[in-house]
Amino acid sequence: MFTPKKIRNIAIIAHIDHGKTTMLDSLLKQSNIFRDNEKIPERAMDSYDQEQERGITIFAKHTSLFFEDFKINIIDTPGHADFSGEVERVLGLVNCVLLLVDAQEGPMPQTRFVLSQALKMGLKPIVVLNKIDRPHADPDRALNLTFDLFVELGATDEQLDFPICYASGLSGFATKELKDPRVDMRPLFEMIIEKVPPPPGNLDLPFLMQATTLSYDDFVGRQACGRILEGQIKKGQTVVRVDKNGHPSQHKIVRVEGYLGLKKIEMDEAGVGDIVSLSGIPEIMIGDTLCDPDHVVHLPPITLAEPTLSIEMMVNNGPMVGRDGKHVTMNKIRDRLMQEKRANISLKIEEVASREDAIRICGRGELHLAVLIEAMRREGYEFVLSKPQVILKEIDGVQNEPMESVHIEVPQEFSGAVIEELSRRKGEMRSLSTNEHDITTIEFLMPTRGLMGYRNEFMTVTRGLGIMTSIFDSYSPWKGTMPGRVRGALISNCGGKVTGYACFGIQDRGSLFVEPGEEVYEGMVVGENSRDNDLVVNVTRGKQLTNIRASGSDENIILTPPRKFTLEQAIDFIQDDELVEVTPHCIRLRKRYLMENERKKKG
Repeated sequence: MFTPKKIRNIAIIAHIDHGKTTMLDSLLKQSNIFRDNEKIPERAMDSYDQEQERGITIFAKHTSLFFEDFKINIIDTPGHADFSGEVERVLGLVNCVLLLVDAQEGPMPQTRFVLSQALKMGLKPIVVLNKIDRPHADPDRALNLTFDLFVELGATDEQLDFPICYASGLSGFATKELKDPRVDMRPLFEMIIEKVPPPPGNLDLPFLMQATTLSYDDFVGRQACGRILEGQIKKGQTVVRVDKNGHPSQHKIVRVEGYLGLKKIEMDEAGVGDIVSLSGIPEIMIGDTLCDPDHVVHLPPITLAEPTLSIEMMVNNGPMVGRDGKHVTMNKIRDRLMQEKRANISLKIEEVASREDAIRICGRGELHLAVLIEAMRREGYEFVLSKPQVILKEIDGVQNEPMESVHIEVPQEFSGAVIEELSRRKGEMRSLSTNEHDITTIEFLMPTRGLMGYRNEFMTVTRGLGIMTSIFDSYSPWKGTMPGRVRGALISNCGGKVTGYACFGIQDRGSLFVEPGEEVYEGMVVGENSRDNDLVVNVTRGKQLTNIRASGSDENIILTPPRKFTLEQAIDFIQDDELVEVTPHCIRLRKRYLMENERKKKG
């Protein structure tokens, strides 16, 4: 067991794609916790399958490593604004943060959010200017912008006197000065030991801990993870769990686990300051207090910012229900969502009034909701989703809606089209600048509603060269009606298999979402019209055959490949009168009147 003086607890925070997980890879490799012949995956901490596919961190992860005779507990946090609940929750575990800033891009919107959270909690960050070996890196400019951001966020004099380290997570080196030799990560390890304060607390006081994250083990059930605030814990010890309502209950600890590299390791005992995982408390929830039976304490609950977006999940009652998924009933869907609610406190899950076949999920953004929906889909669930709606707040009798701060970087030639469209969507431009490489940086403040459905269009308009990030800014009075999708839908007028002949005749009318051989049904959205109205089409029509053949009378059918949607793109695309049907292998769009007709039949 390590004494508090020999423990350092830190979290790595940064904007998305500024290199947190890669930096952690280098720290793990250079701390010699892996065997020489051990195969270490790239972005080793991103163990969840969706994290590996999307290339982003979704859940905060714990690890620990050793440097000389010190134990360093590190938490890797997500960089995407939609998962900011994970960041808010784990900052209470640590005594310092490593703020990673890209030496080329400088601070970005999410940098502002995570830094403001850390400063509010009184933490003193270590600033790491990452990717300094990149061709266009400008560490001095990035450092000046970071200092300005600290001042803007109201940092104290102590916090403004932050230590600086220059590094490259990918190349595996860190230096205290730009001119120093670039060898390994040792300078960063030394800075962590020197500048991070040891965790407070006393080994001799009664045990006290708060559960900040939950995990699940097939053998011992639910596990509570947190930092030991006072005293020590041993396997077999009895503790009291105090829930959010202040009700105490006694439990016996069956396993104490710590972290080492990518693995959990069993420990006989752990002391104050250490971050551990405890098993044996089946009903534990995030924010519950664990304490000594003779000294019962109730710590204040963990509070997170409110969700800004909601989506309705309904039972699939379309013609193809049950062909693909295993779990199609509302009871199964509700049980799965309640299980998620217990482990993920940044999501809010609630019943829809007067509706038995629907449940509402509230989250921080489309990606936040899409990760849960994708996970359920992979587990064999089948359901229907409505268009996301923003969550309104009434402030002083006035309806307010969430506003987002949007940061855009595009080649100069595309900036006009982007500004025009965002202005149409009620956006207010805050700043505009173009650098020597003809890259235009634009800052907008706009309603969350205006951003919904725009990301696909943005990638098309900028030919995939634009970068757009946004983060919740504040609530502001309702901005009025928002222009929706410019083009209408192509709707199938009957069921059956799609034919190449029918597609060939229809593709001039717009872009199709289906291909020959695919099965469709009446009311299904099979494409996007090139005009602003909805158009009913027959995609199953076959060619009338005759027994007369003449050379050259059969034209060659050349089809444009169909547009295939990802989950987020489908949610983005639909209008209020449309729904997304999600099954383990298919994503279909359809008109809402199908469900209304079904309900009338049953009613």
